[in-house]
Amino acid sequence: MSAENIAPPRFSTAAGIDSAYAEDGTVATAAVIIDIATMKTVESAVAHGISEFPYVPGLLAFRELPATVSALEKLTATPDLLLCDAQGLAHPRRFGLACHVGLLTGIPTIGVAKSGWGEYRAPGPRRGDASAVTIDGEVVGRALRTRDDVKPLFVSVGHRIDLDTACAQVLALTQGFRQPETTRRADHLCREALRAATT
Repeated sequence: MSAENIAPPRFSTAAGIDSAYAEDGTVATAAVIIDIATMKTVESAVAHGISEFPYVPGLLAFRELPATVSALEKLTATPDLLLCDAQGLAHPRRFGLACHVGLLTGIPTIGVAKSGWGEYRAPGPRRGDASAVTIDGEVVGRALRTRDDVKPLFVSVGHRIDLDTACAQVLALTQGFRQPETTRRADHLCREALRAATT
């Protein structure tokens, strides 16, 4: 299966959301909006806070949602699409962080995780190759190769988007690296912001 030939829909902007944590629980969450046509950063915002909820696999939303919502509220523009460095439906409860964020904002949202829940076969070695991710026999996402011969990402629906469109959009936003530019830029910004807040 290849997602490379699926035409992405005409979203104009997409935002990536990512968080970084210090040992004392300090969190910095960044939201970065990109113009999809030019891949230029349109706007970014950072929210700081203290996470009271410990890291528990499968319960990431309880840890990250407050700062994520704060970062999105600081943006003056509303992106057409959100990409979370987390799961959507590919989650033991079928409701990962990307589902929470999408439901709260009403914006089409995709979960794009670096590791996956469930079962899958390794996709082919080329960019755009994909294979189904299943939990209890239900297809919940795809393992998607975004670079030749590089480990796949795990794409799943968060809110108001279908899986074909989600995979096509992730590929459209990925240029020369494993992760989409939205995630890469949000990751860089939140880490910088955390260093500044804790030094």
